[in-house]
Formats: sequence, C-alpha cells, structure tokens
Amino acid sequence: MAEPKKDEMVSIIIPAYNEKASLENVARDIRSSIGDAFAFEIIVVNDGSTDGLDIAPYINLIDQFHIHKDNMGYGAAIKTGLRNSKGEKIVIIDADGTYPSSAIPALVKALDHSEMAVGSRTGSNVKIPLLRQPAKFILGLLANYLAERKIPDLNSGLRAFRKKEAEPFNHILPRGFSFTTTLTLAFLCNDLRVEYIPIDYHKRTGESKIRPIRDTKNILLTIIRTIVYFNPLKVCLPISVLFFLLAIGVLCFSLFALDKVMDGTISVLTLSGAQVLAIGLLADLIARRSGR
Repeated sequence: MAEPKKDEMVSIIIPAYNEKASLENVARDIRSSIGDAFAFEIIVVNDGSTDGLDIAPYINLIDQFHIHKDNMGYGAAIKTGLRNSKGEKIVIIDADGTYPSSAIPALVKALDHSEMAVGSRTGSNVKIPLLRQPAKFILGLLANYLAERKIPDLNSGLRAFRKKEAEPFNHILPRGFSFTTTLTLAFLCNDLRVEYIPIDYHKRTGESKIRPIRDTKNILLTIIRTIVYFNPLKVCLPISVLFFLLAIGVLCFSLFALDKVMDGTISVLTLSGAQVLAIGLLADLIARRSGR
C-alpha cells in the first residue's frame, strides 16, 4: 500500500515523563478511537523518565520512540516530536490518561476550517484538582483581557494544528509547561482561527508533575511576555496611564491636604509614565515592521 501524502498524515505526539503506568492504555485508546478514519503515526518522546519507560512493551502500538537523556521539559519533548513528525497535521496529547482520545477525530476534522482545534476542558466530566482552579481562573481572565479574545481553555494539552502554522513561532515556544499557553496566544494574536471543542478531563494515572507555584508563575510570565511580543501597547499603555493617574492623585492630595506640591514625586511618576508609553510605542513599531 502506498504511503500517505504528508498533508494526509496525522502525527500524534505524546510527551512522556514517568508515565509508564498509563502510556500503554493511552496508545491503545488512540488506535481504537481513530481506527481507519485517517492515516496517522504515534510519536512518543521519553523526556528523561526514571521509571524504566522504554519502547519494548509498546512496539506494536508506537511508530516512533525518542529519548531525552535528561528531563528537558514538556515543550522540549513536543518540539522533538515535531522535528521528527511525518505529517503536516499535528495532534498533541498527554500520556497520563487525563484527555479523551475519542476527541482526536473531531479535532482533526476541525482543521478543515480552522488553523488550530483545542480540546476545551469544559465538558460534563471535568476533574481539575481544586488547588489549581483559582490560579487557572485568574490566569484565564488575564489572558482574555490581553489577547482580547475569550479563551475557554488556555493551556489544554489536547489540541490539533498544522505544522506550517506553528513553525513561525518555534523560537518563542518555551521548553516547559508554558508551551501550550504560548502557542494559544501566538495563534490568537496573529488572527489565526482557533476552535474550541468541549471535552471531558479525567483524573490522571500516577502523580502529577505540575508544580503549582512555580508553574503558575511561569504561565503568568509567559502570558505577559507573549502579549508584549505581539501587542506591546496592550501592556504598556495601562501601566503608563496608571503612572499618570498616580501623578494627578499625588498632585491633588499634596495641594489640598498638605498645602504644598510634592513636585519631586509628581515628576518621577510623570516621567515614568512617559517612559513606559515611549517604550510601548517603540516596541509596537518594531512589532509591526517585523510583521508580528
């Protein structure tokens, strides 16, 4: 049988770090869910696992198995999968059994009219740990404001996209858990069509690799950094206005309450506002000239 064309092949990338207990079930579920609906390959990237994860038990389930000698990060594992993928259409899914493989065909089908399709964890059976929900909510609000779009799920680990659409952003995609956040914002800020398909989210097998404080901080910085990269005025303008308002507030307070003008403080606040605005305008000019 002739090998499928590149644009017909779907490459399914599974980054795996100490997921020996669940990987086999995930791979079997993928093959069962897709069947012969389209040609696909399963690529597993072992990101420095220490639980004895290797290809032997999955030799008939996995098409490619790549190994990082050290734990380089979730995003780094996906990048390795992308470099070795044969298909133009890419699907990423976690190895811990939390995401439903049955949603993959719908995500791939959605690429007929979208540049990226995201499995949004808004279905009827969603098991997100309570500890992560407040941070997820706050980060979502910030991302919605900065991206000027409603984002049902900012960092879902189940999504489909075309390789050619993601490649221009490769240099800004991080090595860690912020990979999916950056990819989402990059697509939205460049007016690429992103479709959200509600999915369930199951309780994971094994222990979570997420570090709540560190990973929340990294995602927060990623959101701000990515928006500054594509739309710097969205961040700089509010900060500049805040400085100007503080200067006016200090002027009114000192004039009416202290009977003297705090000219030094007012000057610092005003100059700070002007500098932030100038930096934002310059950054916006650079971003527009470079086509971002």
